[in-house]
Amino acid sequence: MAAGFVRVSLIGNLGKDPEVRFTASGTAVCNMRVACTERAKTREGNWEDKTEWVSLVCFGKTAENAGQFLQKGRQVFAEGRLQTREWNDKDGNKRYSTEVLADKVMFLGSGPNAGGVREQRPTPAHSGAFDDVPPHPVDENMPF
Repeated sequence: MAAGFVRVSLIGNLGKDPEVRFTASGTAVCNMRVACTERAKTREGNWEDKTEWVSLVCFGKTAENAGQFLQKGRQVFAEGRLQTREWNDKDGNKRYSTEVLADKVMFLGSGPNAGGVREQRPTPAHSGAFDDVPPHPVDENMPF
């Protein structure tokens, strides 16, 4: 039986500045929230926007560069795989978070630090274990 394959590609705008933290071993981890908006016609013929908020995580040099060069509102292209992780909230309840673990991030559009399109590829592949990074909360009140 063949193994499964999940690959995610997205283009969207950052809902807030990237958050960079470091694991106990010194690996940079960057968490970002990306608003991906699609426009489609309704049955009535009106155009309607639908926005999906996606949690994006990258590691190593890619994470460091994202923290340095990206900011709220900046458009990015990201490619990676889905990962769902389990964690306990402050009351001890099990919670789940699904994120895109990006192995490729391209900075799109313009901004104060933009010099055109800049592609970031990670250093060695991360194992996917990042228990010391707290889950990224969902904030439905973001202005995007």
